[in-house]
Amino acid sequence: MATSQQRKPYLSDLSDARWELIEQTLTAWRAERQKTSLNLGGKVTDLREVMNAILFLNRTGVPWRYLPHDFPPHTTVFSYFSAWTADGTIEKLGVRLHRMVREQAGRTAEPTACVLDAQSVKTATSVPTDTQGTDAGKKIVGRKRSIVVDTLGLLLLVIVTAASVSDNEAGKQLLTRIAADHPTITKAWVDTGYKTQAIEHGAALGIDVDVVPRNAQVKGFP
Repeated sequence: MATSQQRKPYLSDLSDARWELIEQTLTAWRAERQKTSLNLGGKVTDLREVMNAILFLNRTGVPWRYLPHDFPPHTTVFSYFSAWTADGTIEKLGVRLHRMVREQAGRTAEPTACVLDAQSVKTATSVPTDTQGTDAGKKIVGRKRSIVVDTLGLLLLVIVTAASVSDNEAGKQLLTRIAADHPTITKAWVDTGYKTQAIEHGAALGIDVDVVPRNAQVKGFP
């Protein structure tokens, strides 16, 4: 396996500047893991190359087994990705970068307001039927992704449900999670798909939910 400095670079590779932003978090993770594992003097995996491989997979959508051979073995990359997902390392990186972007934009590190929205999408025939449903309003059979973004448009939370789950019910789930993960948020804007129950649920959590009517001439959230 070559390092990113030894092989021909891919467009998805981390630049030196971007690697510097996350290097400390990943090296600290490794140091913590080494405290509870046997040191048998084996080959040390290049964490930057593991992240480069994950970014390559995310950008191209290729199956794990199709990962190019100049990256670490796909089994190794998957093991790191699974561990980082399970113990919250990926989420920690996202939070760190999110705060940095907000501060660079002259905002506080933690948001005080957010926007909720949802979109139903058709699913492939290979998707298990018990994980999809029908969005009666949009006549779509599939799944629904519900998201929360801050006022800069930075993603705070996403959940995926069957399309049959109402915006109102998904909105209540989002508000509960947001109140726990970002207690500084006291304001949320939603469209007319979110009804009284979501508004009352937000109020009980200390979040003022404001319904904004859609502009028929504008696609997406106004």
